[in-house]
Amino acid sequence: SNRSCSHRPTPKPQQRQIRAASFQHTNPLLCSQLQTFFETFLRASSPLQAFDKMKEAISKLLLAAEVFSETSTLGPKAFDRCRLCFQLLTFDIGYGSVRSPVVLQVHEHLNFQDDNMDFEDQNTEEFLLKDTFNFLLSNESSLSIFSEIFQGLYRSGVFKSEDYQKELNQCLSLEEINSIMTFIKELGNLGQFQLLFPSATPGFQSLMREFYDMANPMRKPGSTVAQYRSLLNVFEQFQLLKKKAPLYPLEWNSFAEDESIKKPQGSLDGIEIKKGKGCDKDTQCHIKQIFTYPRLKLNPEFNPEIKDYYSEVPFDVVTLTIGAETSKCHCKVYLHEGAGPSFANYPLGLGMNKISVLVVDESPAQGETLVTYKFAIYREDRPSLPLFEDFTACGFVQDCGLLIQPEETCGLQPVSSDYIEAISQPELKICPSGDTKGQWIVPCLSCSDNRTCDWREITWQPHDCQYSILTKPQLQQCLGGRKILFIGDSTNRGIMYYLIERLNDTLQEWQKVHGTKFYHNVNGGKTPISYSYYPQFWISPSLRPTFEKALEHLLQRSRPLENTSQTVLVVGGVQWLNSNHLQIIHKVLKRENLLNILVIIKTLGIGFHLPVDGVHFLTQSEVQNLWKENLIILDAAKTYGYEVVDTFTITMGRYKEFLQGTCGCHFHEVVKSKLSKEYHFIKIKRSRNHVVGKYFSNQSRLQQRQQDSVTNFQSPYHVRGPVNQVCSEILLSRICASERPA
Repeated sequence: SNRSCSHRPTPKPQQRQIRAASFQHTNPLLCSQLQTFFETFLRASSPLQAFDKMKEAISKLLLAAEVFSETSTLGPKAFDRCRLCFQLLTFDIGYGSVRSPVVLQVHEHLNFQDDNMDFEDQNTEEFLLKDTFNFLLSNESSLSIFSEIFQGLYRSGVFKSEDYQKELNQCLSLEEINSIMTFIKELGNLGQFQLLFPSATPGFQSLMREFYDMANPMRKPGSTVAQYRSLLNVFEQFQLLKKKAPLYPLEWNSFAEDESIKKPQGSLDGIEIKKGKGCDKDTQCHIKQIFTYPRLKLNPEFNPEIKDYYSEVPFDVVTLTIGAETSKCHCKVYLHEGAGPSFANYPLGLGMNKISVLVVDESPAQGETLVTYKFAIYREDRPSLPLFEDFTACGFVQDCGLLIQPEETCGLQPVSSDYIEAISQPELKICPSGDTKGQWIVPCLSCSDNRTCDWREITWQPHDCQYSILTKPQLQQCLGGRKILFIGDSTNRGIMYYLIERLNDTLQEWQKVHGTKFYHNVNGGKTPISYSYYPQFWISPSLRPTFEKALEHLLQRSRPLENTSQTVLVVGGVQWLNSNHLQIIHKVLKRENLLNILVIIKTLGIGFHLPVDGVHFLTQSEVQNLWKENLIILDAAKTYGYEVVDTFTITMGRYKEFLQGTCGCHFHEVVKSKLSKEYHFIKIKRSRNHVVGKYFSNQSRLQQRQQDSVTNFQSPYHVRGPVNQVCSEILLSRICASERPA
């Protein structure tokens, strides 16, 4: 994968920036943890080199911030900046590989990942703060060494350099003298801090000039370059006077030799393990230590002898990073069906998620014995507040966390009572197409806080119209005598199973079909349904059937077919579909003399937006391009006279509410009926005269009617998922629409 896995090694380097000088804290205990991280997760042959790469990434960011912040103060709007201020910063570092650390986020304070810090975190925080105070508030005078350094600089000819005089001038201001004296004082009281900037590392000076030229193309004089040279010269003289090696030699293994410093048994964002031995040929193969981000509270606590665990995460946690350290060298961890890196990212759908970590002993004596650790992770629903008094209606189309239309508003927006009253009229017209613009509407105490909403009452509302919600007899009559053909991926399959359960009041059989399947017992045998999975991504591209061949095969297997609207073809996929497929549909139907059948295009949907292993990952700009492609598909469908169901608009605002599946694109789930009692309505006391209350009361009755029609607890299986339900009901309303455009 070419993405950067979002993982925060603990501890996160703490930074202090004083003018152009930056320092990094390196507690020996924390460095030992970083060594474990580099060796275990990144397979780094040289942890010290990996640590230097991390420091380099942080230094470059601070350097860019220093240069660009200086240029922003040039001109008439310049303002005075604090020259002798300090700030503790916490950096989140992401790793795609040892050589490519990326700064993901900078916190403007000392930040630990959890509000509930454990004992080790509290000790770490106390140590950092104590060292910081000693570093900043030392009473030692720097005057004598300041004098020695400047004498050394003068004797070495630094002050006589023409370039130096041009940039700094030979006469230093009082402010610059105070800054240099402070810098010298800090160098003498580093403690466990290391100097990041200025740096004698080759290339830093040219990099700084490059940044400065980019930020200040007019090449107006600035102080950053001169200040860098000034502090670097002071630093070099300080080293000569103290006769020290560089101030930041990091010897990882030296910490184990100091008996006063115990190497941690804990983990990076992980669960501490009290059992487990080193790489011993006689040790049984097992997971010695498990790592997770975010940190999980496992039940029971992790023990190498226990193989099954349970944990819960809140709604906003949509991915989980899991890593494992094995008990000996011949053990290999398998994540995502293959022996890859020591950690992997998993998506967490709403409800129960099951993750298996396989450990294989590949030593010749054991003959590849297998041990499986199973993790059941339950992701909670949106925090929902049951409302007992009057409330307001809030609407949204897109979430601010995944901005797809930058020019449009995002998040909850107030919906006026006048609008609610208008769309609550019983004579509201039926929507003319399945892509009528609309929005999700939910009752809330405040539209500025989504935690005050009753998310069980959310409804998709088209603008100025409504989709018919058919009763079971109406639906059975509408679909009686029709053949319905589905071709597409699992998102299309979810709609098909919803339709079958809606017609039959039961779902007797279910499987994740990846081929062609026929259902003859739908609606008392009056509505035969056939399904073909496309695309068959597991087959190599050279052998994979084309869409044209797959469609031809489905039509031939489903014959006899009427060349009327009694034959319904539903085509759709989460992201493989494009306008070229519609051209192919028209060509095949013309060749098969079926141009008069009813074709419904289920458009694209949100998905593949999570940085997880095993599937491709779409960036935000790529998701935005997908939105544009969806518009092209809608236009093309109407050109051919096809019906549409715009599932992209419906799913994009609820992108966090996906259910199980690596793609993050499934908004349906087939479960055993005894597990499907998901609707536990709390009776809400609403004002009878409240317009918004009337609207949601009516919507609640409609939802209950839909739910009653598909929830038969005598049925072996049940299709659940409110977003899939909305898409499916729109599809049914378009199939049964009495009038169609010519």
